[in-house]
Amino acid sequence: MDLRMMAFDSPLFSVLQHLHDAGDDSDKSVSCPSRTYARDAKAMAATAADVKESPNSYAFIVDMPGVKSGDIKVQVEDDNVVVISGERKREEEKEGAKYVRMERRVGKFMRKFALPENANTDKISAVCQDGVLTVTVEKLPPPEPKKPKTIEVKIA
Repeated sequence: MDLRMMAFDSPLFSVLQHLHDAGDDSDKSVSCPSRTYARDAKAMAATAADVKESPNSYAFIVDMPGVKSGDIKVQVEDDNVVVISGERKREEEKEGAKYVRMERRVGKFMRKFALPENANTDKISAVCQDGVLTVTVEKLPPPEPKKPKTIEVKIA
């Protein structure tokens, strides 16, 4: 269906038309994002987080109201990326009750954080308290400065 024929001639509609037509092609274009990428991007954009650095650790703080700790997953990818993901589920409707307005977000969420080189991925802890998830990554101790090597000068 061509939206231009229906008097929709704005740039937005031409992009929508392109996306609609791209779904009909049997060969997938490399420049079109996959559904998985689009879903992950949406989940990441919807999850706000704070990142704090202290002398001994990094802390990633994410609000998770109404999410059970069993629905939250904290993982380390590629030895330097912390991934916080999960799902906030909709409450089951009781008989005779219906929503008049729904403003709280439901669905999957995800955030990825690239860790600096001095992060110790073997010492990561996660605590969810009062609807706030805090993931703490300890820092590696700073490397000891190399002592200069003294070379004895021999007399020939």
